[in-house]
Amino acid sequence: MTTEMMTNHGTLESSKQALVKDLRAVVGDADALLNNVANSTADEFAQARTRLEARLSQAKTRLFDASLAVSDKARCAVDATDEFVHDNPWKVLGVAAAAGMIIGAILSRR
Repeated sequence: MTTEMMTNHGTLESSKQALVKDLRAVVGDADALLNNVANSTADEFAQARTRLEARLSQAKTRLFDASLAVSDKARCAVDATDEFVHDNPWKVLGVAAAAGMIIGAILSRR
């Protein structure tokens, strides 16, 4: 399971890097399009718009992929926690009771 979480982290990190790169490209293209709108012809404007739409579509795809990677990682954490709780109910109960007592002691001092 540790290897799986490390693999998911690598996938998540690469998705994040690709998303940041795509978003920077979209912002750069949008900036260039805004700067050149006044001096461009209709064909140049159409080409720039097409390129911007393609980059935006890529960014949306990468964002979707990144959200899937995050949800997969969260699902793994939930499954691991659930498995631990089922395998060690008394440990979890002890930790929860200790945490409750500590929080109660802190709150009673106020």
